[in-house]
Amino acid sequence: MDLFWEILISALLVIGGFFGLVGSFGLVKLPDPMTRLHAPTKAATLGVGAVLIASMIYFAAFHDDLTLHELMITLFIFLTAPISAHFLAKANMLRNVDRSTLTKPEGDGDWAVFTPLSDTSAEELDEVAEAEDDEAR
Repeated sequence: MDLFWEILISALLVIGGFFGLVGSFGLVKLPDPMTRLHAPTKAATLGVGAVLIASMIYFAAFHDDLTLHELMITLFIFLTAPISAHFLAKANMLRNVDRSTLTKPEGDGDWAVFTPLSDTSAEELDEVAEAEDDEAR
């Protein structure tokens, strides 16, 4: 039975290392900030999650010590990565970037951050428009 746990833990570590490598490579090689955002939030998150789950299984199987710290850290990373990715994407769109360089969203609409009254960004857009009007005068 120990062989099964060793193989499972080794497989999770190799999978975690692979996803970490892919996430790091994507962070360096992808062309623009919006596509680079996917590498750490998807691949690297899966890599860290696999390593943490391997650690949890190792201590449960070989040291008879069931710790849930690794599981809590994994859940925390899986919950916070999409939120931080959303904030980074929104900041990227709101800084003075030409909208034509952004990838168009699917469908007929525009990004919600550029649509007035869609969310809290309407106030931010009004502030930017007022600042541009003041500079033009």
